[in-house]
Amino acid sequence: MSAEILNGTRLAQRIRSQIRKKLKKLKFTPGLAVIQVGDDPASTIYIKHKQRDCEKVHFHSEVHRLSSEITQQTLIQKVVELNTREDVHGILVQMPLPDTIDEQVVIDAIVPDKDVDGLTPFNLGNLFINREGVTPCTPTGIIKLIEFTEEPIEGKQAVCVGRSHLVGKPVGVMLLNRNATVTYCHSRTKNLAEVTKEADILVAAIGKPEFITADMVKPGATVIDVGINSVDNRLVGDVKFDEVKEVAGFITPVPGGVGPLTRAMLLENTLKLASR
Repeated sequence: MSAEILNGTRLAQRIRSQIRKKLKKLKFTPGLAVIQVGDDPASTIYIKHKQRDCEKVHFHSEVHRLSSEITQQTLIQKVVELNTREDVHGILVQMPLPDTIDEQVVIDAIVPDKDVDGLTPFNLGNLFINREGVTPCTPTGIIKLIEFTEEPIEGKQAVCVGRSHLVGKPVGVMLLNRNATVTYCHSRTKNLAEVTKEADILVAAIGKPEFITADMVKPGATVIDVGINSVDNRLVGDVKFDEVKEVAGFITPVPGGVGPLTRAMLLENTLKLASR
């Protein structure tokens, strides 16, 4: 029997509907500011999607496009300027940044109360000690998708393939906070397939096209594919979808799985920050 497909687009629509209802209680419009450095085509597309999502829930959004030649200090000055604006409740720096700029230093310049992506040390620290706060958008979206299955997380074996501070590490902590037993895998993990085969929940976030194959997946597992890769003019994830869906219990597609939930969590975080 094929896996049940976790439709992120449909779940994101439901979340946006809930946000519109919550928005009626506010007497002002939440504002999101996005900073784009350079003109990376993929980043431009992502930002357009985010702006469109903001329009759907009646948020204000603005994009600050800066030259790829900008210095790190000038970029930080732009962040500081947005920190002081009362009409801006969330600040997002679109990645990637030029090699001449330290991404974490720029993120650190965002005040925690406007850190809409939950990536400042303050907000990541709150996540680590399981304190209520703003959590990173993609990991939070992953948790929403897992919860949507109505399968319990507590007591399950969870494996995160990938350990980035954007996805792998925080989603592992979020699963641990929900009483899963969590294993991290990475480029130096030995006998990877033996580890992934034990996972009730398998999160693939490594940026390698169709890396996770059916023989690496436990029958009935929930498989969350975070990857988005262009191969022969088509988008594929880190999971070999057509093969793995015949083994898994639940699986996210690419596109239409994690991506829409990441953007929905960006809206939810913006509303949370605006409501403080």
